[in-house]
Amino acid sequence: MRDIIAFVIGNYFFMTFLIGLLLGWISLSRRPRPHTPGVRVEAFLSWYMLLPIGISNLINFVFHVFFGEMTARFIGWADSPFQREVGFASLGMGIAGVLAFRAGLPFRFAALIPPAVFMLGAAGGHVYEMIAADNYSPGNVGLVLPSDIIIPVVGIILIWLSYKHPGPSR
Repeated sequence: MRDIIAFVIGNYFFMTFLIGLLLGWISLSRRPRPHTPGVRVEAFLSWYMLLPIGISNLINFVFHVFFGEMTARFIGWADSPFQREVGFASLGMGIAGVLAFRAGLPFRFAALIPPAVFMLGAAGGHVYEMIAADNYSPGNVGLVLPSDIIIPVVGIILIWLSYKHPGPSR
């Protein structure tokens, strides 16, 4: 049980992504049929903005600001004052993600840009750390690496689909 809890906590970005997909599906299943493409996209995009963008970045804030030494060790780095800066950047992205849960598409698009750029940049950093520093820590290359690619790509696809198939107006 301890290993399962450690896995879930250590991979909170991925876990919030999966929970967001599940809640999007549940939300969609509770809506009257037929489901237009816009309704389907809205169901998944709203939960995507709340959980893997909003809540996971708020969790990231807590870990980097209040548990910096443990977080650095998990990533395979030395503790650094820059972690607080990453934490406060995550706080801003998290707040924007929570607000985007029920916001309009332009706000959602704007709220997606910083975390998407951050995560894709972090993925590049993880690969660099693997090659240059032989860093294969779970917080550098475990589920963190694929999550840093999959989550922003899914968000970009959902935003694009939302523009292509506008949902119910807010």
